[in-house]
Amino acid sequence: MLGRELRDVQMKLTIATRGSKLALWQAHHITALLTAEHPGLSVDLLILKTQGDKILDVPLAKVGGKGLFVKEIEEALLDGRADLAVHSMKDVPVEQPRGLILGAVPKREDDADMLLSHEYASLADLPAKAVVGTSSLRRQSQLLAIRPDLDIRMLRGNLDTRVGKMLEGQFQAIVVAAAGLNRLGLTAPRMVRLSAPEFLPAVGQGALGLEYRQDDPRVAGLTAFLDHPDTHDAVRAERGFLTRLEGGCQVPIAAWGQVLSPEAIRLTGLVAEPDGSRVIRAGQEGPRASAAQLGSAVAEEVLKQGGGEILRRVYGKA
Repeated sequence: MLGRELRDVQMKLTIATRGSKLALWQAHHITALLTAEHPGLSVDLLILKTQGDKILDVPLAKVGGKGLFVKEIEEALLDGRADLAVHSMKDVPVEQPRGLILGAVPKREDDADMLLSHEYASLADLPAKAVVGTSSLRRQSQLLAIRPDLDIRMLRGNLDTRVGKMLEGQFQAIVVAAAGLNRLGLTAPRMVRLSAPEFLPAVGQGALGLEYRQDDPRVAGLTAFLDHPDTHDAVRAERGFLTRLEGGCQVPIAAWGQVLSPEAIRLTGLVAEPDGSRVIRAGQEGPRASAAQLGSAVAEEVLKQGGGEILRRVYGKA
């Protein structure tokens, strides 16, 4: 009887997730893959509200704090309420709490940003002083570097809420992640890709990360099949860049990892003034086995060009 009870426990899994439509989509997506791979596995969701979900009237850069969207979820892992967390990698700080590990990184969705509007077919088509919504300093800085006349205004909230505000006419355009649009099936009358290498994404944008307790080999084994090596290495390079810059997801830092071959990877990184007046870029190629070190090397190049001065000013305002 004891053996049967133990097996029942072994075949249960609790996933901690935020309650937004996108976070729930991601949790259900991973649940479906897990239960298809492991017949008999039972998965429950523990839905939590994070600090980032509660504070919606302040720009992300002003809220500050690492782990804005993951702290409460990681606490649930550490205290045993949950076994697994499904994160958007761009929300995950590079410093993890002791006892937790980022394991599998599934295949990446589209890593580009998307400009949404009612009537404008490109960024160049937007009228002078057009009101564009985003809460991201990374997006803001790159937009203003191309179109310094734009009126960038704060846009917070879940993805479907942000798209709804644009459709209601509160903004002439907004910029959001293409991955979220694809996952939720959201559209707008005009959708314009802002893609790398011209417009660089956030670190880890479009990728999911599975986090669990370091001393839990059961969850490590159950989720290992979900790992996508190309995505994992690209994200490792991007996070290596972010780690060296001591940055978070609310600062004007961008990075784009490209797997070139079974052995090689390229990373392009960026640091910019929030007003777009100065944009510093650097890029290098290196071995995939040293993806994180490659990210650090590109960060050093950006720092030498003045990126550190920009970040110190930004951190001083946050």
